[in-house]
Amino acid sequence: MIDLSPKEIEIFSNKILEDYDNKNPGSIFKEKKRITNEEALLVQSNVAKLRQKRGEEVIGYKIGCVSKDTQKKMGFNQPASGYLWNTELHKSGATLNKKDFTNPAMEAEFGVILNRDIKPELVSFDYILDSIKGIYPLIEIHNLIFRGEEPFGSELLANNAIHAGIILGSEIKIPKKTTVTDLKLIYDKEIIDTWTEKKWPFDMLSEIDWLIKEQAKKNNYLKKGDLILTGAYGFPVPINKKKLVEVTSSAFGDVKATFN
Repeated sequence: MIDLSPKEIEIFSNKILEDYDNKNPGSIFKEKKRITNEEALLVQSNVAKLRQKRGEEVIGYKIGCVSKDTQKKMGFNQPASGYLWNTELHKSGATLNKKDFTNPAMEAEFGVILNRDIKPELVSFDYILDSIKGIYPLIEIHNLIFRGEEPFGSELLANNAIHAGIILGSEIKIPKKTTVTDLKLIYDKEIIDTWTEKKWPFDMLSEIDWLIKEQAKKNNYLKKGDLILTGAYGFPVPINKKKLVEVTSSAFGDVKATFN
């Protein structure tokens, strides 16, 4: 349901972007203003247009909230999505400043890059699999802060699914057969979380069909070279005083970054 006027959407979007630029995301929600998930998606799209207008480039999309528990917590009945930006992409080994984020929290994930433009009308699991150039281990950075009232779904969506950056590992060519892997999130050499028995391609690609269809509703079409974050298996974990963040996969390599 959409109750906000186009002018209100514009004002809201400008404030969201201003807050993001000021490293103070979502301050507008301190006013306990409630918006619907549908309105939040309009704000997210409008902020994306503002960022493109000033020269930033969309390099793909993230899928978030893939677990049913997280969806319930956020007031969703489906995953969430957000835009990926060229200004927020970092290579493995990068050194970043905690002051550039708000309560920086990390997820261990896999990403894929597309080898062709996607035609939504042709989408099937096999079509998606044939459309992938390579798989990457990655660290997704989040600004883990919510200022409004629960459930936080609309706040999360308006703030681009609280996405704040990516540290991308090296490309691994697509395995020709089903591959089982683990995935670990490690802070200062301490294992924070581990996921086992994750099967390529089934566990990694399960929500890309959904993403393609959702983006097509907004006339966004996934294209060759787009990076897709396929969804984390847990909730973002704040790094607090930790510095070295690593993600490792027995089948798909590792990635790391330092946060000073």
